[in-house]
Amino acid sequence: MLRGILLLIPVLAAFAADTDDPWKKVRDLKTGTEVRIIKVGAASLINAKFAELTDDNLVVIVKNEQVAIPKDKIARIDSTPQKGYLTTETKATTASDGPTRTKPNPPSGVPSSSTSYSTGVAITEKAAFETIYRKAPPAAPRKK
Repeated sequence: MLRGILLLIPVLAAFAADTDDPWKKVRDLKTGTEVRIIKVGAASLINAKFAELTDDNLVVIVKNEQVAIPKDKIARIDSTPQKGYLTTETKATTASDGPTRTKPNPPSGVPSSSTSYSTGVAITEKAAFETIYRKAPPAAPRKK
């Protein structure tokens, strides 16, 4: 039992290290990722593309204009998952005609075969937004 608890401590410490920085997921975004920003006290949200995260600001692109939003003015950030919406699939099928048919002028008895290829492209639905940052609620005042 004690050994199990001792093995669990490093796992919990690693998990706590990941949750110490609430901006880690935002920092890991790729440039151009779609984000939705909700500012503190604002009724509407901002649809933008991620540009970069600095020490003080979140820099995004809104309608081809670069905008810096102070970190302390951001209540929540949602983003779309970073995966493509286009998928391609290529299939190759080989058909053998058997030993009775031969290609023109090959050595006799050599079976002929043919390979056909087909490629398809599918457009998947746009993925839903997921929350990657939420401002922590203010700390409760200490009672004396």
